[in-house]
Amino acid sequence: MMLGYEGKVVIITGAGGGIGRTLAMAYAEQGATVVLMDKDADALQTIRERLQAAGHDVYAYVFDLSNPTEIANVMKEIGKTFGRIDVLINNAGLGVFKSPYDLTVEEWDYVINTNLRGTFLCSREAAKIMRTNGGGAIVNISSTRALMSEPNSEAYAASKGGILSLTHALAVSLGPDGITVNAICPGWIETGDYAQLRPEDHAQHPSGRVGKPEDIARACLYLTDPNNNFVTGIHLVVDGGMTKKMIYVE
Repeated sequence: MMLGYEGKVVIITGAGGGIGRTLAMAYAEQGATVVLMDKDADALQTIRERLQAAGHDVYAYVFDLSNPTEIANVMKEIGKTFGRIDVLINNAGLGVFKSPYDLTVEEWDYVINTNLRGTFLCSREAAKIMRTNGGGAIVNISSTRALMSEPNSEAYAASKGGILSLTHALAVSLGPDGITVNAICPGWIETGDYAQLRPEDHAQHPSGRVGKPEDIARACLYLTDPNNNFVTGIHLVVDGGMTKKMIYVE
């Protein structure tokens, strides 16, 4: 079933692999013009060729999310090329996982600047174009690590927590321009060989299974559907119930 994406321009950052690749396929299948963005040129070309071979309208831009100038320039180019931006999925991100005693300032800054600052700048530059066409939808991919933590994840957790605050702030600021802004907090989403997961991997989830990239794609399609413009400023946890599960050693 088409959800209203025919003729829409959808930007997906981090589209070269994992969740981003599945997002690109999902929106392309819904009839959108999909704009792929990633710093990995080879991965980007692979998914672009795959989608084009299937007859989809797809374009690709190589850019570095940690470079503010590149972000502004690419968004301006997209705006000039297509005349509009309807959906932005801020999916790209990275982490440095090491003891806080050893984490360098440079590593901290790189994670924060890529994940948090990059999300803000992409959103701002896309919103400048969205508001000229009556609005749009932004979805920021955060993480359940914004809500709960494992050891040695300080920079990643801080960046993803910041994305949640940024999301509701942007929702309020951009609402008058007809732009919704929401976040998704994925839990364990297996992007490798799903068949290699153990029964206990699935069993620990209240849902009875580990997540798949398609679970995130369906959530994004819901949040960016023009008919769902009453939903804004939220964070949607997609984790099979794990953040609600009390875990004790038996």
